[in-house]
Amino acid sequence: MPIYDFQCPRCAHRFETLVRAGESPACPACGATDVQRQFPFSAGVSTTRTRQRNLVGARRRASSEKKDKDMAHAEYLRKHNEEHGG
Repeated sequence: MPIYDFQCPRCAHRFETLVRAGESPACPACGATDVQRQFPFSAGVSTTRTRQRNLVGARRRASSEKKDKDMAHAEYLRKHNEEHGG
């Protein structure tokens, strides 16, 4: 069951609740049953600009992680060669 945000038109109370398909909740403040589903405050709009910015950030993080892994692997090989005379 998904959680949805609702607002009561009678008392303006805003709340979230679990809702089954085809059901409409009652307002916990006043009991009204004609509540209106709202978009959550965290809802955002994805645009080309935001997708591009997120992609650039993901590529930077991936590049940084690869550099860290490569450095750790090189350090491992160096220590291994020192310990085993190779």
